[in-house]
Amino acid sequence: MKFWSNITKTLIPYVPGEQLNETGIIKLNTNENPFPPSPKVIEKIQSCLGAELKKYPDPESTELRDAIADFYEIEKENVFIGNGSDEVLAHIFMAFFKDEKLYFPNITYSFYPVYCGLYEIDYQTIPLNERFEIETKQYLGLDGNIIFPNPNAPTGIGLGLDAIEEVLTNNPGNLVVVDEAYIDFGGDSAVELIGRYKNLIIVQTLSKSRSLAGMRIGFAIGDLQLIEGLIRVKDSFNSYPLDRLAQAAGKASIEDKNYFEYTCDEIIKNRAWTVSQLKMRGIETLPSMANFIFIRVENAEKLYWELKARKILVRYFKKPLIDSYLRISIGTKEEMVKLVKNIDQIMGG
Repeated sequence: MKFWSNITKTLIPYVPGEQLNETGIIKLNTNENPFPPSPKVIEKIQSCLGAELKKYPDPESTELRDAIADFYEIEKENVFIGNGSDEVLAHIFMAFFKDEKLYFPNITYSFYPVYCGLYEIDYQTIPLNERFEIETKQYLGLDGNIIFPNPNAPTGIGLGLDAIEEVLTNNPGNLVVVDEAYIDFGGDSAVELIGRYKNLIIVQTLSKSRSLAGMRIGFAIGDLQLIEGLIRVKDSFNSYPLDRLAQAAGKASIEDKNYFEYTCDEIIKNRAWTVSQLKMRGIETLPSMANFIFIRVENAEKLYWELKARKILVRYFKKPLIDSYLRISIGTKEEMVKLVKNIDQIMGG
């Protein structure tokens, strides 16, 4: 600790979900996609394993940006690429929030206060309502920038585009960042609003709906001046955030629209089945538009440990307001059947 800076001494780092290497684990704690990446992704990676790896990757990730731009019917210049959405968010905090006040929900992605501590950003949280929803009226006419996930995490509850547009129109001088890590599982992306609002930036990831958590690919979409600001920060930090394999994998994944839609639909079906089964057992589940559910049980911590003992990992947050809830990622149908059966055995015993 002798050489730690004052900021380092005060940091409370983000704690990710457990990554156990034991055999037979049903892993429902980090919102990973239960399906493998598109076969076209694997083919593309294999074709890139050669002499080209001795060269630096494209610092601008041009082909991947082109693919994302085509998918969303926007211009390549509106797309920024980073090493996972966490890095994209870190650059956003540095580029736009460092000298301004920041608002976000009191129950949300726990990396936000971590970045505020790292970059010494003044922030204020806004409480969710009694239904754990983001209330739009509390975000109107604020004196600082705004960030929130849609759907929110760890609740899974989403906002409609009309609500997001209301926030944008009532904060013309503030930047509004919408973190859409889970948007593909039932929500409507705000990308269509980019052309109308220069104070909007959207963050997405290929970790969830594209099954590429292991490749670390994130991106932002926004007005040209916002993207230019992010590029300035990136190039002052790391000009080559995405390696050749990740760029190739990301492009192949974006282009395989059929596989993307199939896996998302399967996860949505498995989510609906799981929610219906838990409801039959009297377990409260918040309405989710994500690839996870947030359930309330009498003793959440005990159930967490009981499931872990049976090699089923879920996420428990020992925090005020949500310490009676568990977040459960949606896996394959077989995995969700096993989850429900084990909950029956635990709660019945």
